[in-house]
Parts: sequence; structure tokens; C-alpha cells
Amino acid sequence: MGGGILALAAVVVVQRQLWPAPLGILVQGVVIGGLTALIAFGIALVYRANRIVNFAQGDLGAVPTMAAVLLIVSAGLPYFVALPLGIVLAIGLGAVIEFLIIRRFAHAPRLILTVATLGIAQLMAGLSLALPAILRNAFPDTFDAETPSQFFPAPFEFELEIYPVIFRGNDLIAVIAVFLVIIGLAAFFRFSRIGIAVRASAENGDRAMLLGVPVKRIQTIVWVIATTLAFLAMFLRAGIIGIPLGQVLGPAILIRALAACVIGRMESFSRIFLAAAALGVIEQAIQWETRQASLVSPILFVVVMVTLLLQRRGMLARTEEQSHWQAAGDVRPIPPELVHLPEVKWAVRGVLALLALFAVALPAFIPESRVNLAGGVLIFAMVAVSLVVLTGWAGQVSLGQVAFLGIGAAVAGSITSRLGWDLLIALLIAGVVGSVMAVVIGLPALRIRGLFLAVTTLAFAQATALYFISRSGAFAGLLPVGRLERNPLAGIVPIRSETQYYYLILASLVGVLAMVRQLRRSRVGRVMVGIRENERGAQAYGINAMRAKLTGFAISGFIASLAGGLYVHQQRALDINPYAATESLSVFTMVVIGGLGSVPGAILGAVYVQGAKHFLPSQMSFFAGGLGLLLVLVALPGGLGSLIYKARDAYLRQIATRRKVMVPSLFADARDLDSVVSGRDKGMAFLRDMADQMDARRAGATAVAKPPGEGDPPEPDEAIDAPAAGTGRTR
Repeated sequence: MGGGILALAAVVVVQRQLWPAPLGILVQGVVIGGLTALIAFGIALVYRANRIVNFAQGDLGAVPTMAAVLLIVSAGLPYFVALPLGIVLAIGLGAVIEFLIIRRFAHAPRLILTVATLGIAQLMAGLSLALPAILRNAFPDTFDAETPSQFFPAPFEFELEIYPVIFRGNDLIAVIAVFLVIIGLAAFFRFSRIGIAVRASAENGDRAMLLGVPVKRIQTIVWVIATTLAFLAMFLRAGIIGIPLGQVLGPAILIRALAACVIGRMESFSRIFLAAAALGVIEQAIQWETRQASLVSPILFVVVMVTLLLQRRGMLARTEEQSHWQAAGDVRPIPPELVHLPEVKWAVRGVLALLALFAVALPAFIPESRVNLAGGVLIFAMVAVSLVVLTGWAGQVSLGQVAFLGIGAAVAGSITSRLGWDLLIALLIAGVVGSVMAVVIGLPALRIRGLFLAVTTLAFAQATALYFISRSGAFAGLLPVGRLERNPLAGIVPIRSETQYYYLILASLVGVLAMVRQLRRSRVGRVMVGIRENERGAQAYGINAMRAKLTGFAISGFIASLAGGLYVHQQRALDINPYAATESLSVFTMVVIGGLGSVPGAILGAVYVQGAKHFLPSQMSFFAGGLGLLLVLVALPGGLGSLIYKARDAYLRQIATRRKVMVPSLFADARDLDSVVSGRDKGMAFLRDMADQMDARRAGATAVAKPPGEGDPPEPDEAIDAPAAGTGRTR
């Protein structure tokens, strides 16, 4: 069965010893786990088709589930009439999403498409919440309830008591539905031509297309199946637990589904189901024995970590090569031919001076409450910069960066509130603790990579928010107490007011930017990027890949924890809501839409995401976070930071043209320069001049050391077309 399933069996044995529970609780865990398996099946299908993690998998079923529940509760339709109508709606919704959204990212990096699914999730959640009002306005006589009932009755009477749980008709329907779905998916992929084509396109899309497989149509079918599975999971879950209001399934269910997927290696539906059922049993048993739901997240994190470490190393490496999440591109610096020119130097200084003036003068133009929010934006900009170091430069995909923000907040707040030490000392200690914790979490990254590492860090973020820094966790006695005071720094510098504390945050951000700038220019930074691009090639030159990765984790953890120390004193208290796993996904979104390898882009992404959340009305904030996010990703695949660098390069090209400076890095191919300034004779002549210089450089030392008297070198076009002497071949 493989190391993963054996590990799960061992965990279930441990559960029987540590958290014994009655048979009814275990059966309930299997039922809940089976519904989680339906979500996991959809995640695995989309992953195999697009090689991405579909964070919208649960939310895909939100709209058809809400519609089906409204048809039952408000319109009074029978259960077995509303259910097929919901399936039809799910099929149509899946096809529309794939055609209108997913195909727009066909050639985009997978990280971009992964973040796009977060936008889809927000869009679907918003539509599901608005659906009752939409139907009420359209059909007031039929749909008169503002919000639907969270529960609806089963279509038939059934009752079975297995102490201490009474199972009813909806439970029985869920068990039968999960069983039929597993059999149907297995038969579909093994015996049907479409199922075989899905498997073929998932293994190698380009090869399948050459063999005549309609890959686009196949991907549409995959998204239709995924949406239908999401609807079934949500609808059946609504009959047992109730339909969630305000959110769909939340990060807890998403993490459990992802854990089941990676334990099943995204391949075997039977393994995924067994993993989801085992996790469901463990969860229900822990809650029954301890009466503490907060224990589930850390235990789940340990289970995922141990299970993945027991997987065969070759399997983990192969899956990483297939997923290949690394999509960060380096930002091109100002070319050395232009960097010392006065108009370039003064332009850079002028832009920096304007940004500094804006940041410094901002508190004078907004209310003090808004100053507090602006400081929060700058703090999350620091967290985004830390993720650029870890993911953009070191190539380690992390979805749990906010966990280190929470750790830094807990440490710094505890030091100032319990020990009464200075805030500067507390911030440094928080950064060091966060750095050490990041290295500990980064150690499994030497074996667990890509998607597996992403799921592990997301589970760690959930465990941190719900247990490690929670008042109900084991470390509650070490957490900050009371209202956190902002005592003067070193007993001298006042930071009590929001404006004064804003300037402390701004100074800290400037210090972090200076640090990461030096890091990127240093040998350590170049080594991290080299490992990201080609780990085996870098190791061939004697570079220690393990040290480079752990360095990235350490620096990233230090910055995020330092930001956490600032954040908890800005908020004046420690609350777990700002450190939830959903905030980790939000930070990941900031970095990707800003430009994964760009520090200015990460800051711009933080301003976009956090600024929209805090400074825009709720309707506009929803637009910016859902549909607006998708529009940004479609229009700017390189991120918001690409706008900055495109404007900069356009300005540099003008300077190079005016000063007649040859800058090959600004022009990809000198032969295409005619099209750049078509219709401008003066520019055309200069560009032809540059093309001649390029040809001379390509000729190398032979053209430079040509003996005198042999005549002028041929024209560029002739030099290219003429056969090389004595070879009969063209250059």
C-alpha cells in the first residue's frame, strides 16, 4: 500500500491508544472524511490536468449548493428534483469557469494560475452569499427568505443509532454517494475513452495534443467533474452538518483535503479516500476524548509531516519535477552602460525622494485611525518581502508565512508585557526566535518539496493560529497579557501615538529593504538564486544546497517575526484572527500579483491587497479581491511590479537612443529594432548602427584583429547571408 498508508495505519493505532472513542464516533469520522475525500478528488483531478493546486475547489460548489438548498427550503421542490438541478448547474458553472478564466492562463506560470484560483474562490463565495437576495428580487413569490435554512430534511425516514451518534437519512445518502463516486471515477478513468484521454493529457499535454487528443476539451471535462464533486461534497455536507454562512468550507477542510491528496500522491483515488477517512477518524476521536478542537490542527500537522517524510524520496522528487512550481524571474538591474549617467542617477534619486516624501507626509493628510491602517499595510509589506526571499529567491514554496508573523507577535508581546523589556530588544529576540523556527520547519524541505512543502507549511500555519498562539493551547501561559503598552524606545524615543508608531514601522521597513538589497547582491543571494534555477548544476560547482535553503528560511523567518513583533504592539493585543491560515494565502497572493522575484512588486502587491481591504468600501473591496484579482493577473502575468520595470526600461531606451549608447540588454535582438522606431528616420539610422555593432561583436576577435588591407567588412545583411569561407555553410 506504500509508506503513506502504512503511516496512516500506524496513526490510527496510536489514536486507539491515545484517544479511544466509541464506534459511533469513528463511523461519523469516516462519513465526514468521505465528504472531505470528494473535495480531495477534485483537487487531485485539477492538479493532474493543470499541475496546480485549486484553492477554489470547495468554493466551486457554493453557488449550485446554495441554489439547490433554496429550491428545497424556499421553493419546496422535492430532494431528488433539486439534486439533479444542482448537478446540472454545477456542470454548466464548471464549463464556464474553465472557458472564461482558466484558458486565459493557459501559458501563464503555474503560480499565477494557482493564485487565480484564490480569486475564483472569493468570486464564488461572494456569488453564493448574494444568490438568496438575487432570487428573492427576481422571484419574490417563490424565494422569500433572505438567508436559507442551514439544514434541510432527508427525503426519507431513516434512523440508526451507533452510540453515541444517531445516523439519519442524509448520513446514509452521503455514504452511498461517496461509494458510488469512487466506483464511477475508477471506471471512468479506466474504461472510457474520455477518461483515458484525461490521463494521457495529464501525463504529457503536448504529446497528447500531437497524438490528436483534444487537450482543451479534456481540461473542460476535468473542471466540470471537479465542480460537480465540489457540489456533491457541499450539498451532502449541508444535509449532515448544515450549510456554512459567510464562508464555504474554510481553510481547515481545505488543509485536510490537501493532506489527503499529498498522502495519496495525487494519483490513487482509493489512497486519497483512505487518507481522508483516517484523518476524519482522528479528528472526531480527538474532539470526543479531549473536548478540545484546537488539538486537531497540530496533530494533523504532525501526521502530514511524518507521512510525507516516510514517502519514498524518488516519488517526492518525481512529483516535484512534474509540478515545477518555481516561476520567479529575476528583475533586470539598470544596465552598467547607463547606470552612471546623470539623467539616470537623478531620475532614480528623484523617484526615491518622492516615495519617501509621500510615506513621511502621509500621516499629515489622513485621520489617526487611518494612520494605524497604513502602518498595518507596511507591516504586511515586510511579510511579503520575507516571502520574496524564501520563495522568489530561494525557490521554497511556502503557504504559511503568516505563522512566523504570529510567532514573532507572541514572543515580542510576551517579552514587553511580562518582562517589561524595551521594544527594540523584544523585536530582535522575536526575529531570532522566528529565524530558528523557520529553520526547524525548513529542515523537511531538504526532502519535501514543491506542493508537498506548500501543504506542510499551510498545515503549520493552521496549527500555529489555532494552537501555538491560542489562549486554549499549551503555551497560553507564555502569551502576552493585558493591553500592550508602547513605552519609549530606549527610554527616549516616544512611540505612543499612532503617528509616532507609524514612523517606527516605516523605519523598520526601510531597514528590511536595505538588508535584502545587500543580501541579493551578496554571494549568499546569488547562491540562493542559483539553487532555485538549477540545484544539481549548482551542487556540481561545490555549492551546499542545504545551507542555501536553510539560509533562505532563516532570513525570511527573521523578517516575518520582526514584523509580527511590530504588529502585535500596533494592535495592542494578541488576537489569532490576523494570523489565520487564510492570511497566509493572502500574503502569497500579494507576492505573486506583485511579482514573485521583485521586492518593489511585493510592496506594491501588499498595498493593493491590504489597501483594498482597509481603505475601500466592502463592495469595492470584494471587487478588488475577487474579480479584480483575476483581471490583474490576466492583464499583467508578470505582476504589478512589471509595470514599474516596463516604464523604467522605456525611459532607459530613450536615453540610450539619445546618447547613442549600445545597450544590448535593453534590446533583445538588434535585427528587430527597425520595428521599434518604425517611421522615425533618425532613430532608424541609429538602430542600424547598433545592429552593425552587434554583428561586429558576434564576429569576435576575427573581425577586430583583421589584417589591414583586406578591405572593409561586409554589410551586416551580406555578412549573414554569405557562406563562410572554406566551409560552404552560412553563419
